[in-house]
Amino acid sequence: MSTTWTTRPETPEDAAAIRGINLAAFPSAEEADLVDALRADPDAWMDGLSLVSQAPDGTPAGHALLTRCHIDGRPALALAPCAVLPAHQRQSAGTAAICAALDAARAKGEGLVVVLGHPDYYPRFGFVPASRFGIRAPFDVPDEALMALVLDASHGVPSGVIRYATAFGI
Repeated sequence: MSTTWTTRPETPEDAAAIRGINLAAFPSAEEADLVDALRADPDAWMDGLSLVSQAPDGTPAGHALLTRCHIDGRPALALAPCAVLPAHQRQSAGTAAICAALDAARAKGEGLVVVLGHPDYYPRFGFVPASRFGIRAPFDVPDEALMALVLDASHGVPSGVIRYATAFGI
């Protein structure tokens, strides 16, 4: 069965549904709590970069979040977390939310996104190992799991260690 996903920016009314998506998708409340903490952080949160994918009945089914991070003092975005209700996983709800978030970041003139995730999943969006740009995490991570996507090369691509928002606890 093929589902057509509608995507849109998060609204204040979506907070509980987004929390529910993250609680259902992950084994603990850590990611749901992270989204709430990022939403409350004016240095990390960027309006229009928290995207939901909706099922045909309008129910939020997936979520992708981009927040401000810095690499060598220069602004970039971190993609995390991304979640989909279990009943809608493997049906492109996550892909739709991620694509919409990346498109929204491009439209805002952002230059770079980093993600720590599955190396078999994120390359479909254009992510490559961040080490190609000299970008490193502030903790040990397999090279293939830390990836970067250049949205606008005219910004130049920073290199160095990622400084995540305080909510990440890193």
